[in-house]
Amino acid sequence: MGDTSLTLSPIGFGAFKIGRNENVKYAQGYPLPDQHAVDSLLNGVLDLGINYIDTAPAYGLSEERIGEALAGRRDEFVLSSKVGESFVDGRSVYDFSASGARESVERSLRRLRTDVLDIVFVHASRDDMAVLNDTEVVEALQGLRDGGLIRRMGFSGYTIEAVRSALSWSDAIMVEYHSEDLTLEPVIAEAAERGIRVIVKKGLSSGRLDAGESVQFVLSNEGVTSLLVGSLNLEHMRENLREARCVRAVECEKGFSHQHL
Repeated sequence: MGDTSLTLSPIGFGAFKIGRNENVKYAQGYPLPDQHAVDSLLNGVLDLGINYIDTAPAYGLSEERIGEALAGRRDEFVLSSKVGESFVDGRSVYDFSASGARESVERSLRRLRTDVLDIVFVHASRDDMAVLNDTEVVEALQGLRDGGLIRRMGFSGYTIEAVRSALSWSDAIMVEYHSEDLTLEPVIAEAAERGIRVIVKKGLSSGRLDAGESVQFVLSNEGVTSLLVGSLNLEHMRENLREARCVRAVECEKGFSHQHL
């Protein structure tokens, strides 16, 4: 995109587990950490050199906890959140209206204690084409970007048809991609060709795949900008980042440069 003002580390921190442990799809359950543990973890993540943190209203207490822990270090990391899905009384609730998107962003800004969100993704439901075709959410994000409340906008979806359609307006896409699910591999390549950055979610298949092998697999795809990992163990994050740097160092030797958003 010709804009290198936001540089993403190859491993990003996915902040789901710091805020929610109800109705989850991870291979193993986990206790919700308290704020003290979250403070230590998030500050440790930044100290490792991971400069990208992703959250969402659907991640329970995640946004509030990030705001509490990192408000004083806001200029040290890229922050993304989402609109469209929230988690209420143990279930997902969807609102892709223009007013809903604006209220969601304003609420996220308050919770995260920041004046601007670096990236906001449409947090699509499984019927992701209907979200694009039948709602106002994309136009709403464009207005929020023009108004300075968000810097970039993107799409987090499921189907290749919807994600491909979103390439016409997205600055970034967020997709599931790992060795056991290559469905969206073609659209990753298309996004890279257009200069659209690709964030991979669930690259470890929600804890079902070996972390080291998965990091190698995902980041060996030159179209991938950053892989989100959501461990509550700082040492695991350190190991994942070490593996990622190893993969990307090899890529640099082959002529690939660091990717920017």
